[in-house]
Amino acid sequence: MKLYNTMSKRKEEFVPLEEGKVKMYVCGPTVYNYIHIGNARPMIVFDTVRRYFEYKGYDVNYVSNFTDVDDKIIKKANEEGVSADEISKRYIAECKKDMQGMNVKPATKSPLATEEIGGMVELVQALVEKGFAYEKNGTVYYRTRKFAEYGKLSHKNLDDLRSGNRSLLVSGADEKEDALDFVLWKPKKEGEPAWESPWGEGRPGWHIECSEMSKKYLGEQIDIHAGGEDLIFPHHENEIAQSEAANGKEFSKYWMHNAFLNIDNKKMSKSLGNFFTVREISEKYDLQVLRFFMLSAHYRSPLNFSAELMDAAKNGLERIVTAAQNLRFLKETAKAGRMSGEETEAFAKTRGFVDMFEKAMEDDFNTADAVAAVFELVKYANTTANGESSREYVQKLYELLARLTDVLGIIVEQKEEILDAEIEGLIAKRQAARKERDFARADEIRAELLEKGIVLEDTREGVKWKKA
Repeated sequence: MKLYNTMSKRKEEFVPLEEGKVKMYVCGPTVYNYIHIGNARPMIVFDTVRRYFEYKGYDVNYVSNFTDVDDKIIKKANEEGVSADEISKRYIAECKKDMQGMNVKPATKSPLATEEIGGMVELVQALVEKGFAYEKNGTVYYRTRKFAEYGKLSHKNLDDLRSGNRSLLVSGADEKEDALDFVLWKPKKEGEPAWESPWGEGRPGWHIECSEMSKKYLGEQIDIHAGGEDLIFPHHENEIAQSEAANGKEFSKYWMHNAFLNIDNKKMSKSLGNFFTVREISEKYDLQVLRFFMLSAHYRSPLNFSAELMDAAKNGLERIVTAAQNLRFLKETAKAGRMSGEETEAFAKTRGFVDMFEKAMEDDFNTADAVAAVFELVKYANTTANGESSREYVQKLYELLARLTDVLGIIVEQKEEILDAEIEGLIAKRQAARKERDFARADEIRAELLEKGIVLEDTREGVKWKKA
């Protein structure tokens, strides 16, 4: 199995630190609002990577954090007049709903930054004791130049950064030894959450959080560290500097990064009005469509999001789901009995589709080609299974299709049919919940209907619904 390592800038054979096991850390979202579709890409991509490792028999310890203390969270809390804790808890719950909708498996462990402060303080203390960090007026900085290999992941030169990229410098340069030093611990400000430390009350810098949580739940060395390409510098570069200086060993063997997501060929931004949350997308499409769309391109290729491409993904997904439904129907009506000799030969040919699928996934997780292999299997099933087929043949085709689509996180199980009267009843309950300002219950009902394939649309004329 080969994967592209950002560190070496080439594909490398995957060799785990411990045979049969994969230790993987994926940077999670900062929870101050609903997650957007840019956040969704690494969630879906690296969930699929994890699923393939498990399909190949690896025991995967998959850790993905929630950053639940941050300037954006504090700003949102102040705007609403509530605590930062209330904001982060609310949006962690909402994020988990969206992840469930996208069929992203829960991580082995999803640590919260605020629950790991003690370990972060110890890690910063270790860096101070080793001379890699220093304190000034309650702020602790990392001595970037003391780490000789700084820049090895992003392939940036420290002197070039200093002379040509002022925007990359951290504030507070007047009290730092070097303009490129970054913050490990910051002192308390009025109205902000804070924790005790040897340098006074304060909170951790963003970068130290992941170094500590990765170390605590996976150990000093891990197999794979992953995230969006926007995290390469400075976040992952700083993680390496902190972790390797503190632990004295290579932090991660492999670094994987997904490319950006564009909207109608433009960078997603609130100012351009092309910023979409996963929740907004879920009002128009089943989130399985979003997942299928994300896997239609290689994870290292920029991906363009548009209504046309989402509709194409919806049609493609329907082809697969319809084939699975057809096989289920044939299974129920097929004559009992074992496969005939002809069917045994026919089923043996499906090995070619499995080989095509595995070859794609083992070439740096090329999900686009893996999806193409699934389509070939669908075509084959549609042309070789019919009312004359044995139950065993149809069953084996169905199980194979379900197994490969499960690696991609695509659900082919039929959703339970829901009657119009039930839909209208749930909509009435949702309207009542909204009237009572019980928005959590209203969201639950919307999610319940979406799970059954029903999309709601709030209009001036009232609530309209359609089948996804």
